[in-house]
Amino acid sequence: MAPPSAPRAAEGGAPDAAAPVGAPAARPPRQRPQKKKRKGRTSQGAPAGPAGPARKGPHRALPPLIATIAALAVASTSAGVYAALTTDGSGHAASPGAQHGDTPPSAGQGDPVKVVDDGQVAPLRRVVPPDVLAAEAGSISAAKIAKIAKLKKVRDVVAVAGGAVQLQGRQVNAFAVDPSSFRSWTPPGTAKRTDLWAALAADRFVVSPDAAKQLQLTQGYEYPVVGRTIPKLTMGGSGDLGLPGINMLVSKRSGTQMGLVPNVAVLVNAPGVSPAKVVAAVRKILGAGANVVNLHDAKYQSSGTGGKATSYLDLYKQAATTCPGLSWTVLAAIGQVESDHGRNAGRSSAGALGPMQFMPATWKTYGVDGDGDGKADIMNPYDAIPGAAKYLCANGAGRGGQQLYRAIWHYNHADWYVQKVLNLAKAYAARFS
Repeated sequence: MAPPSAPRAAEGGAPDAAAPVGAPAARPPRQRPQKKKRKGRTSQGAPAGPAGPARKGPHRALPPLIATIAALAVASTSAGVYAALTTDGSGHAASPGAQHGDTPPSAGQGDPVKVVDDGQVAPLRRVVPPDVLAAEAGSISAAKIAKIAKLKKVRDVVAVAGGAVQLQGRQVNAFAVDPSSFRSWTPPGTAKRTDLWAALAADRFVVSPDAAKQLQLTQGYEYPVVGRTIPKLTMGGSGDLGLPGINMLVSKRSGTQMGLVPNVAVLVNAPGVSPAKVVAAVRKILGAGANVVNLHDAKYQSSGTGGKATSYLDLYKQAATTCPGLSWTVLAAIGQVESDHGRNAGRSSAGALGPMQFMPATWKTYGVDGDGDGKADIMNPYDAIPGAAKYLCANGAGRGGQQLYRAIWHYNHADWYVQKVLNLAKAYAARFS
């Protein structure tokens, strides 16, 4: 057992392979009975969608839906509705389906109205790395979702409503989510922003930074959103949503009001297994008409703007640069053993906290303000991961060999732990080389 002066490690059976680190994964089973098990939680939320053609003018078109999602339909039971949005073979958004009735009024008409309201949202307790995104032209049946959830090594499956709507005269993809649970599926920098999720809980909408800029949206102002109905919704903010083709999030209540299609897409988290295998298994369940993508493909990865990390993988790589000679794979391995990349970041029976499971006393010495917000937060991966790099480096990890072994041993005083971390580090190096 590591003394109070060292970060506390989570103990358990070594996983078969390195878990995906696009954002966190799942905690390995515990081996030592004296350690208290944490109960897993079930997440809800999800993804999908393209962006429509741009209005004439100086602005660039919103990023089109990658050839990921075949179609997103808005229930077309009333006038002024976009029946469907599809993608062609090149991944560009095709023309919207036929409109019924009069053309919806441009959302850009008139001055927006400043609106202030408050919402409540549950605190962030874990982060779930989405490995696979799948969508159909219509609702995915509950039976198919249940089959996906039963696939080997699948830990989390979440389905969301979605559809093409019009905002500021342009077509965007909207997804209706439960903010308290869906935040777990977004990049860590977005997941920790309670202001965004509180805005969704208050029935405001959230958009990607690109959409906010290109549509010239102002936070706190009200805009008509054209779906089956045309509610006026307030912009609650913008943040990296972390999934290709997603431009906008709304609350479940707003999504129902606008007629977004229920369960149009699912996100799948399957740590410790090749995403390509999950893609094949999900495609077999959904059939040839579905689009299923591996979100770990390079074309779907992003390191944010200005070098800002948007995933745990980015965070491990950036933190390793602060300790010359330390491989990011070691940090990723420790992150997997300790909390499965933030999925189980709560207090351990020994009192350790956060995604890298630091003891508070150790954190006082090695804590880092990694995101520059003025405080070193033991629960914040932007702080905890560089803090772990600092601790390892102080114990000689950058010198490799026996020094690396000893540095990992200082993290948790057990040889089995060191071997587990080193083996996982090799698996990460092989997988991401």
